[in-house]
Amino acid sequence: MRVLLLGANGFLGRFVADRLLADPAVHLTALGRGDDADVRFDLAGGSPGALTRFLDAVHPGVVINCAGATRGGARDLTRHNTVAVATVCEALRRSGCGARLVQLGCSSEYGPSQPGSSTAEDAVPRPGGPYGVSKLAASELVLGAGLDAVVLRVFSPVGPGTPAGSPLGRLAEAMRRAMQSGDGELKLSGLGVQRDFVDVRDVARAVHAASLSAAQGVVNIGTGRAVRLRDAAAVLARVAGYGGALHELDALTGAQRPAPGHATLGPQRGEHPSEHLGSGPFPYPDGCGGWQQADVRTARDRLGWRPRINLEESLADIWMEAACRI
Repeated sequence: MRVLLLGANGFLGRFVADRLLADPAVHLTALGRGDDADVRFDLAGGSPGALTRFLDAVHPGVVINCAGATRGGARDLTRHNTVAVATVCEALRRSGCGARLVQLGCSSEYGPSQPGSSTAEDAVPRPGGPYGVSKLAASELVLGAGLDAVVLRVFSPVGPGTPAGSPLGRLAEAMRRAMQSGDGELKLSGLGVQRDFVDVRDVARAVHAASLSAAQGVVNIGTGRAVRLRDAAAVLARVAGYGGALHELDALTGAQRPAPGHATLGPQRGEHPSEHLGSGPFPYPDGCGGWQQADVRTARDRLGWRPRINLEESLADIWMEAACRI
């Protein structure tokens, strides 16, 4: 099976590439903007015609799109998350390759959920910020293109390679600094949010399964279990061997700012909030409120997929990378 992978150098794309390369039946070609891509092409700026010519030459059976942006203003997010997908869909419509499209979406497309609920694929999307809007628009383009296509809505991916600016990446970095300086306490804010954390290696398995399946439409990829960030912090402290005290600060509001020695898990200046869980109460900056939990029955029934890696293992791998910097 010939597979064209878009966005192979991103957090998710790297693990998807590794998973596909482990399958001897897959012949993988990576397309992207970087020098290490097999073929250099800018999806946000390239023409559908040029991409069509490449598809007709390579003739992939599956196209997997892991490309996109999580940072920047609304204009950049629209270019990289929506316009780029429009280019892919138009090229596939024009091409004679007949490739199946696996598009990676995200849970920010859904927006806030009721605490205690599990979000199913038929939920009405109400994204709470420009990132979620740009990803939802991309999903709608894919679903309305008349292609053999599936959208995997990935909840909160974690594990090795977790970006340092993400909530759990930032938590690990704050703990690393505390251990390096010998601080006996770590003061954190923004720990009340609950998210469905799914290991990036399980996400890669889901992408592989989706590429081989006949499933169409939207499929949630998560664990089906929301975890409070303060509980994840306690697990991280245990796997890190941090014996200090974790003090949770009240949510920051208005002009309040963390004092020296305090860590906030919300976005920092110059970073897009879609990667972060916030410290402010109204709303959390990823636009998903205080709670998200996936209904994952569709992934089980249509992809034969279940998550295998628990959060403690994911956190241990995040900590291994952070500890290397001590």
